[in-house]
This record gives sequence, C-alpha cells and structure tokens, in this order.
Amino acid sequence: MHKLLAAILAGLILTVPCFAHEHIRPGLWEITTKSDLLALIPHIPSEHMQQLNELANRYGLKLPSIEGNTAVSKICITPDMARQEIPAYFYENRSGCTVQNATRTGNSYKLDLACNHQYFQGNGTAHGTFTNPENFLGNTEFDSTVSGNPVFASAETTGRWIGERCIAVNPLQ
Repeated sequence: MHKLLAAILAGLILTVPCFAHEHIRPGLWEITTKSDLLALIPHIPSEHMQQLNELANRYGLKLPSIEGNTAVSKICITPDMARQEIPAYFYENRSGCTVQNATRTGNSYKLDLACNHQYFQGNGTAHGTFTNPENFLGNTEFDSTVSGNPVFASAETTGRWIGERCIAVNPLQ
C-alpha cells in the first residue's frame, strides 16, 4: 500500500500543467494542485518519502509542500520555454510519459498522456486555459495501474506568475 501511495504521489507531482507560448510570462510561477489522492500522503512511511525526494532531486525537481489535498510548488519558466506552442517538458523525459494529440485553440490547450513508468502505467488527458498572461487554470485525469493496482487520479491546477526572477528554483529544462 505504501509503494502504491508513493507512486501515486510521484505521478501527481510529475503531471504539472503545460503552458501556451503567447499567454505566459517567463519567470517564477506558483503552481497549486488539488487532488483527493494528496490527502493520503501522511500515510506514506518516511523512508518512502525520502526515496521520492531523492528521485525528484535527480530530475532537478523539489517536492512541493503538501497540506491536506493541496500541493504548492514553484517552478521557473525560461523565455525559451515560454515561447513553445505546446511544451511537453513537464511530461516527457521526467515522468515516463509522452504527449500525444496535443492541440491548442486560442488560450486553451488539450493533450493526451501515455505513461509507461517503472512504477505506474496508464493514459490520461490534460487541458487548461490561460485567463491572462499571469494566471492559469487546468485539470488532469489519469487512469493508471500502480504496482498492479488500478488507480484513477484527477487533479485541478492553478498557476500564477510571481515575478521575473527565479530565485533558488531550477528551470525545468
């Protein structure tokens, strides 16, 4: 059960929203993700949380602060990243997921995810909208198998631009 919760946490953390190029400001962003699965985090043993932290660090990520069913993290978006039509850098090469069927219409995007990670496999969809250059709303739904157990995860995400400088946060390159 603890490995299942740890794998779910890794999947939720690594499926942060993607950003559309002309509607995003480069710099420091605060991302808030709400999911009922996050409320299970206190049940993960400390040694498994340590392993998750080490895995995140290997990929240049920092585990977000989690309280109840909400995770808050800060990410740095470089000018090159902000210019991408539909950037896949949040999904591909970090979580074992690939982006498929990505489309963008105006301020909104939609994409499909196909994931084949060591601990979880599955498919999902993500979509979001920029309400202005400094605010984002989105959600992700994911049907997966984690350590042989079927798991459905959904998350609502908001993002807000904090400032131009990314202090003590590594870009997701």
